[in-house]
Amino acid sequence: MTDLEKHVNQPGRAKLVKDVRAKIKELGITYIYFQFISVTGRVVGKGIPADHWERTAEKGFQLVYGSTANLFLDRHNNYIGYGPEAMELVGIPDPETFVQLPWDKRVARVFCTCFRNREERENPGGHLTSDCRGNLRIFMDEFKKKHGLELRVGTEPEMMWLTKNEDGTPSGKGFSKPFCYHIDQFESLRPVFMKVIEYANAMGLDMIQGDHEDAPGQLELNWTYDNVLRNADRLSTYRQICAQVAREHNLIACFMTKPFMGVSASGCHTNMSLWKGGKIRVNKLGHKTLPGVDGVFSYVEGGTNTFMPDTKDMQMPGKIGLQSIAGIMKHLPALTALGSSTVNSYRRLWDQGFWAPVYADWGYQNRTCGLRVSAPGRFEYRSVDSMHNPYLLGAALLKACDEGISKKMKPAAPESRNIYEAQKAGKDVKKLPLSLGEALDRLAEDDVIKSAMPDEMYKVFHWYKNDEWERFLGATTQWDLDTYLDCLP
Repeated sequence: MTDLEKHVNQPGRAKLVKDVRAKIKELGITYIYFQFISVTGRVVGKGIPADHWERTAEKGFQLVYGSTANLFLDRHNNYIGYGPEAMELVGIPDPETFVQLPWDKRVARVFCTCFRNREERENPGGHLTSDCRGNLRIFMDEFKKKHGLELRVGTEPEMMWLTKNEDGTPSGKGFSKPFCYHIDQFESLRPVFMKVIEYANAMGLDMIQGDHEDAPGQLELNWTYDNVLRNADRLSTYRQICAQVAREHNLIACFMTKPFMGVSASGCHTNMSLWKGGKIRVNKLGHKTLPGVDGVFSYVEGGTNTFMPDTKDMQMPGKIGLQSIAGIMKHLPALTALGSSTVNSYRRLWDQGFWAPVYADWGYQNRTCGLRVSAPGRFEYRSVDSMHNPYLLGAALLKACDEGISKKMKPAAPESRNIYEAQKAGKDVKKLPLSLGEALDRLAEDDVIKSAMPDEMYKVFHWYKNDEWERFLGATTQWDLDTYLDCLP
């Protein structure tokens, strides 16, 4: 059987397909978005009437391979990743992700896994290696089979709500004032974040807390952590929700890392831990009738957290946690290309006065390091911003942890001092890459992290991001004009 056939015929899937049909009838769904994730984390796909659910669940839909690279042209006017002569991928829906859209209850969405075309001469129906979501599932399953461990992740996505001019163009201003944790500024955005929470709850996100951050219009809303794949799906869903709420309130939901200088950027700290065991629990989230299948509203709970301290030192992570830290520390330069994946990401890392995580070190509750133990049983990878692709980063973190555990690696001693003070005292600390170009170079040298983007995935990612970097280098900016326009050499 091909990978596609195995996926369609996996045990239990036929029942899930029938469960979706029942939900379609129960909720009055007439249209479905069949969506997958591109190299940059963008949601792409097709819309298909719900009457065709069973046929699409079995046969899938076709879309050009280049959609995995947003179907964008590079600066030489070539389609990134795949040319017009390439075959079309086959998208197969994953019924466990089916949920109604709360802003138009006639419409539902379902995530898909992508495969090579059935008529390809080589590896027909094989897994499409430029499908970042499909890759993450494969690596998650391999990691669990090898180590008996599951990576659970909780993200902290900061983003900004920006205003528009009367003609609908961006005003370049945030809705609120840049006062961190101030309830009055949080309150000013209450109609916005309450609508986000309402929609998020309806789409399976168990929202737990939120606050106003210290940039204009900047909010952070959090949900309960889960396995790395479901958390990535929820981050993608959250971005879709924010885009819809922005349309309803005539605002811009801005996930750009640093639209303003002199104030904090939008990070997306990624908290992680490795667990043995645990059970799946359906969280009703106050719904009498779930507006989707159980899988969307399910969270993994319980089990043994292997990052918990296993000595009398309640700050020191357990053995597996330390090995994982060592693996991630070794690969921080390459990981930066995934966590800080845009040219603009490095505005955040250069603005060091705002707790920018620019140093390749780790410590306890130490926000000047790239990695910190944020609480007993978990640590926080800090060099991540809100523009990152969580599927690519999740796969890379699995690969880094795998090496740390497999080789029983040990990290250097944790740093408890402010890293800037430690440097003054003579400590030699390496900086993370401080440009997208440098980060891409470090990634190109790192076979472990590159293995998280097998075959065509790395080709597409490098092509896309290298083109982005070259476009930036070849562009005349306002800074160029301000600095050089009226100057003689």
